[in-house]
Amino acid sequence: MAWQARELENAIMLEASKHGIVLGKNAKGMFRQLYSENKQKAGLLLPGSSDLIGWTSITITPAMVGSKVAIYTAAEIKAGRDTLKDDQANFLGQVSAAGGIAGVARSVEDFLEIIKNSSCK
Repeated sequence: MAWQARELENAIMLEASKHGIVLGKNAKGMFRQLYSENKQKAGLLLPGSSDLIGWTSITITPAMVGSKVAIYTAAEIKAGRDTLKDDQANFLGQVSAAGGIAGVARSVEDFLEIIKNSSCK
């Protein structure tokens, strides 16, 4: 199936919720406030920050008191011929290096592979 970016984001967010993963759209950029000339920055304003961000809740081993922690989760969504930019690759690499879950998804199946292959599961 050839996905459109918005459709793919929605499908991944829905699938993620079935696995206890919370993801939201990282709408980033400058926006004009309604009825005003004021502009507002929005989103996670780090260069290359991913399209979908959130967390994956995992249970720590019994040796660590069985508490849960939230693992930062970032998915860069690419549809059609869209390619990964250097700053996006850098952001994903930084999230992974810091112990988070991160990757590029061109399908729901890609996203599930990112989660399955993470060192947090």
